[in-house]
Amino acid sequence: MLPDNYLAEAFRHVRAAGGLCLVDEVQVGFGRAGSHFWAFETQNVVPDIVTLGKPMGNGHPLAAVVTTADIADAFANGMEYFNTFAGNPVSCAIGMAVLDVIENEGLQKNARQAGRRLLEGLQGLADSYPLIGHVRGLGLYAGIELVTDRETLEPATEHADYVINRLRDHGILISIDGPLDNVLKLKPPIVFDETNADEVVANLDKVLGEDCLQV
Repeated sequence: MLPDNYLAEAFRHVRAAGGLCLVDEVQVGFGRAGSHFWAFETQNVVPDIVTLGKPMGNGHPLAAVVTTADIADAFANGMEYFNTFAGNPVSCAIGMAVLDVIENEGLQKNARQAGRRLLEGLQGLADSYPLIGHVRGLGLYAGIELVTDRETLEPATEHADYVINRLRDHGILISIDGPLDNVLKLKPPIVFDETNADEVVANLDKVLGEDCLQV
């Protein structure tokens, strides 16, 4: 989670140096943050370029770049970029359908509610298991930092690898992230509801209770 005003200050320094500010909403956009449709909005900034991908097509290969006309025109410098399938009507229709479903089925609100339930459950596990050093997240995007010592924050990298494989045995797929490979990353589809959140927490509780994970 970014500190308050982090992006505003970063943008200020970049622009003062003559640079452009680009944000990537591939994993955190399209309502996943719950409180906002785009995650960068939580920082009250307006980027120069926004990149969009994966969830935009809900499985269909679709991506986009959003920017200003001035920046786009600056790329008209004689170097041609060509993409065989760019802007094809099928992909455009799929992208529009995804936006319609997000709006009509209230999936941003669902991400906010289910995400709150998930984070509350994960925090409850942190109160019971010293292996969990920190729980953080927004909407349906959460991280669980595993440590062997809460004082030194020694990363529990092997433990994290064990947890994701044991959760897979329970039918739950998550991943590992972070420079030390000790953060469990949860970013389920935004149709993931409060019942699903309870199921994940319950199964994670079972795994974390196994003897080999006690620290």
